[in-house]
Amino acid sequence: MVRGLDFFRLNATWLSTGALLMFLSSFGQTFFISLFAGEIRAEFGLSHGEWGGIYTLGTTASAAIMVWAGGLTDRFRVRTLAPVVLILLAGACVWMATAQSAWMLPGVILALRFCGQGMTSHVAVVAMSRWFVKTRGRALSVALLGFSVGEALLPIVFVSLMGPVGWRSLWLVAAGMAVLGIPILIALLRNERTPQSMARDNQAPGMDGRHWTRGEAFRHRLFWLMVPALLGPAAFNTAFFFQQVHYAGVKGWAHIELVALFPLFTAMSIGAMVISGWALDKWGTARLMPFYQLPMVAAFIAFSLATTPAGALVGLFFLAMTTGANATLINAFWAEFYGTGHIGAIKAMAAAVMVLGSAIGPGITGVLIDLGVGIEVQYLGVAGYFLVASALMTIGVLNARRDLPVAA
Repeated sequence: MVRGLDFFRLNATWLSTGALLMFLSSFGQTFFISLFAGEIRAEFGLSHGEWGGIYTLGTTASAAIMVWAGGLTDRFRVRTLAPVVLILLAGACVWMATAQSAWMLPGVILALRFCGQGMTSHVAVVAMSRWFVKTRGRALSVALLGFSVGEALLPIVFVSLMGPVGWRSLWLVAAGMAVLGIPILIALLRNERTPQSMARDNQAPGMDGRHWTRGEAFRHRLFWLMVPALLGPAAFNTAFFFQQVHYAGVKGWAHIELVALFPLFTAMSIGAMVISGWALDKWGTARLMPFYQLPMVAAFIAFSLATTPAGALVGLFFLAMTTGANATLINAFWAEFYGTGHIGAIKAMAAAVMVLGSAIGPGITGVLIDLGVGIEVQYLGVAGYFLVASALMTIGVLNARRDLPVAA
């Protein structure tokens, strides 16, 4: 196995491709869209529940499309597919910048979520899972640093520019950044191999020593025991960042006080991601999966009880532990348990579940806020959810790990 700096030097092209795509996916991620929640609600006269409902509708539709579109990564090269996705993402950003009525917003959210959170990140993680086998954990960790950079820098930069530049103009800036990424991507992937050749060269079978199809994985018990764990981080991480303006208001803090903590959260997430990538390569996902969502219990209890930004930082620390680990473990999990032969299609199905989760979270919290259920009470319920999800995931993984090849 290539070690240390040699790994990064010999694989810089492929790792940079993943990092670039993950960074550009930021423009369709909840942490970015939610920065504009106050302006969008004021512009179109929306309540918390209405805005959450629009977000849920658009994101749910994107999840349904992902089930089909995600399988394209098994057929097309990254250098062919990714530029098309980035052009569509740029168009979605322009659509948000020019939207003139509330009825357009479900379509705008659909486009942003599908192209950004959905396909751009999906292309990146499938490429890492296919291009790397023995070093898959490290490769995913490095690629996902691109997302971490976006999560750390973009909120502060865009919130700071919101007043002098205007929220609509900032979406045009995002569109321009997506377009500028295309020539860089093409330059990085001049010699990319096809998905089919990668599958032949880097065979990595899953349970029972074979490559599972999407239909077989869908009918397997492990997949359904994993569904609550797939939904949880997507739903409630999304809900936390989606409701950040409301949460800060409930706590009596200025929005910028909360946003200022996000770079620290990102730094902690990066640390957790790097450590989990190393641990993944050493022990595999089967030994790590049962434990990695337990910090979410502490995170949402802390969010509920926090009285100062320092208290929220404690919650962000625990949130970062799971967020960082989730970035590597869940993406490697599908390749390890179901093989790499149809990883694009299987990962697309899992991605659709997670996108659906990210649709559910804002919708539920928004409606409950409108019904008078405070966000602090909601977060205590979220903590209980993660206890149940972790228990179900543990049952599924412990039963399935006996069927893994010995090398795994």
